[in-house]
Order: sequence, then structure tokens, then C-alpha cells
Amino acid sequence: MTSQLFLGDVSVDVVLKDIKNVHLSVHPPTGRIRIAAPQRMNMDAIRLFAISKLGWIKQQQRKLQGQDRETPREFLERESHYVWGKRYLLSVVELDKPPSVELSHNRIVLQVRPDSEETKRMQIVEGWYRNQIKMAVSELIERWVPRVGVEVAGVYVRRMKTRWGSCNAQARTIRLNTDLAKKPPLCLEYILVHEMIHILEPTHNECFQALMHQFMPDWEQRRLVLNRLPVRHENWRY
Repeated sequence: MTSQLFLGDVSVDVVLKDIKNVHLSVHPPTGRIRIAAPQRMNMDAIRLFAISKLGWIKQQQRKLQGQDRETPREFLERESHYVWGKRYLLSVVELDKPPSVELSHNRIVLQVRPDSEETKRMQIVEGWYRNQIKMAVSELIERWVPRVGVEVAGVYVRRMKTRWGSCNAQARTIRLNTDLAKKPPLCLEYILVHEMIHILEPTHNECFQALMHQFMPDWEQRRLVLNRLPVRHENWRY
């Protein structure tokens, strides 16, 4: 169950869970604030925690609100689309055959059945992006599991509206945002390692940051690259 906490004009979503530590997060695109706290923690203590982090919260909100947005995609001829950080022009081919997507030089060729609607075209491209992530992750997992020393029970890829990735530390599973296939490969690697470290340390405390510096010394530069890129243009819901 989610409760709301108000600090002046700042609204905070509070969720009490069976966890040991407090988790604070600020979500794009509007800077929604969420605190996950242990069930034993009362609202007064949560309020004091939120107040102590208010400066950091507002800083994160300013960053998110200033981030560029992608223009809406209609999946039409010569529309710009990105794959692993590179720009491609969309080429739409209508044939009475099973749909497909492939890269050809500077074009992304979308084969669809005649009179296909925008929603269907979007689903086809989204599915293709998802497969791109899955193929890339397979190699990355083989490389990073021995380094980090954690067991990853599963990696799932789906369209996510509030974050690039998430981790269930107890189940040792990771979820990744399909849109990472649009960003440079170093961004996917950063998010995957970030979530793998969360299996060792669920919070973003000093221990987590030390582990990130140990295993991926340039993680802050990678995060900066990702945060500077445009995010999807849509009506985000939580």
C-alpha cells in the first residue's frame, strides 16, 4: 500500500515493505519521489529522513526536468530511429509476408503487411529491440558474472516507463528497459553491472558505490552519457 507524505510543495510516495533499509528514488520524467521503508519505521522517522535528503531530491528533479525528449515516433518512411547509439532512417516495406526488421547500411528496414497500423509497427520494432538486448546481454553476462562473483538467475527485457533497470536481489533476477537498445552499448553494460551489484548491495550506499568503482571504474562517466541522451517522448505513467 502506498501512502503520501508532503514536505511543503514536495509530494513523496511512501511504501512500507519487508526490507531492512530505506530506499529513496527520484523517477523520470517529472521527478516523482518514492521512499521504500521497513515496515517497522513510522511516518515521523520517514519524514525526518526525507527532509535530510531534500537538497539531493531537488537536485535530481532539476536534472530530470531538463533532460531532452525524443520526438514522437509514427513509424513512417524516412523517420529517424536509433540503434546502439547510431541514427538510422526507417524504410517501410509492405509485403504480405511475416513482419521483420533488419539493418541495411544507414537504414532500418521494417517489413510489414499492407495497411498495418502504427501500433502494430511499433510492436514489431519494440520486439526487435528486445531481441537486440537479449543477444547483447548473453555475452555480457558471461563476461561479468565471473568478475562480480554473483549468480544471475534470469534477465528479463521489457518496456519500462520509470527506470532503465531493476533488480530483485533475493530472486537474483534483473529487468532491463527495451530502450537501452537505442543507446550506446556502454550504457547497457553500465546498467547491467549496476543491477548485478545490487544483488550484493540492494541500496545506493557507500558500499554500493565502492563496489561500482571496483568493478567498473568509469561507471560515473557512463551514467553521465546515458543521462544526457534524450528519453522517450510519451505520457509517462507510474
